[in-house]
Amino acid sequence: MAESDSPSGSGESTRSVHAGRPPAQPYEPSLPGPTFVSHFHLPGDATGPYTYGREQNPTWTLLEEAISELESPADPTARTTVFASGMAAVSAVLLSQMRAGDTVVLPSDCYQTTRALQQRLESYGATVRLAPTRDDAQRTLLDGARLLWLETPSNPVLDVCDIRRLADAAHAAGALVAVDNSLATPLGQRPLDLGADFSVASGTKALTGHGDLLLGYVTTRDPELAGQIRMWRNTVGAIPGPMEAWLAHRSLATLSLRVDRQAANALELATALADRPEVTGLRHPGLPTDPAHALAAGQMRRFGSVVSFTLPDKEHAERFLSALRITVEATSFGSVQCTAERRARWGGDAVPPGFIRFSVGVEDAADIVADVTRALDAAK
Repeated sequence: MAESDSPSGSGESTRSVHAGRPPAQPYEPSLPGPTFVSHFHLPGDATGPYTYGREQNPTWTLLEEAISELESPADPTARTTVFASGMAAVSAVLLSQMRAGDTVVLPSDCYQTTRALQQRLESYGATVRLAPTRDDAQRTLLDGARLLWLETPSNPVLDVCDIRRLADAAHAAGALVAVDNSLATPLGQRPLDLGADFSVASGTKALTGHGDLLLGYVTTRDPELAGQIRMWRNTVGAIPGPMEAWLAHRSLATLSLRVDRQAANALELATALADRPEVTGLRHPGLPTDPAHALAAGQMRRFGSVVSFTLPDKEHAERFLSALRITVEATSFGSVQCTAERRARWGGDAVPPGFIRFSVGVEDAADIVADVTRALDAAK
């Protein structure tokens, strides 16, 4: 899918390739290599832009500029801060914005490690309210809140909420809005365009897409909020390594190709699973029969790589996973390789014992469907 909505008129694949890269210079690489440094030469007054390795790094700068272009192509005021992991980015928003006496509204069905911050927040004197993603249920809990945290589609159940509607309601109540955009990526959904104050994501997942690094980021258009997030990173030291940042930037060049292929493959798999009698609770927002499809279609441009479904019980699900041949059993999503897991093995998610989260890769769709079908047959 291509668009022409950036100031330069470039489409999304062009933007993915060129975002954050410096102007071409004779005899120089198009993407400079990683800068490994802990300190810089600082003659006179230390005014920067680079002073110390925990505060800033040229490799981070290029990646942050690239992500900002993808998250907010029509508004150059967006500023991104990259972190060592997705949870470092999540924690930076929640813990930098919340104070004793403040209230945050979290999804009760969001990523379980995000929910695990409830105890930490409450130990600091904050109040945590929880409501499901589906039916915009968090909207009823906004009175007096400081921050509304959304995750859409939710992980792992794939429910969807109306970002614009909830952001409008939160702002009217005096609350900031953060959206975990890990599953959608900025090519699938742009939370800032839909009214959010923060777009947060685990770059470990589809953004970088090769299952070989940990990364997180926060993007905002508000300079004061951007400064608070950057100060938090500097204070707690949750910084990415320069090699990870460079690998992430390199991986962005194929982002459009990857997410297009994965979304198409995920829809093919979901369609095939709809005909299996042992499969219940099938979810993928791109499936026309999915209960969230109409809402997702109104705010998403791609529906992501994840398909979730439930098999009759734990033993059935384990037999299925063991019979897969081109799919790795792993607790992540968004990789170029298919991965799947029985999500209930971790605890913490309100899902049945046979619940499967399946992340579809870029393999040939026919091979993915054949592998899953054969494994389902073997698991009977």
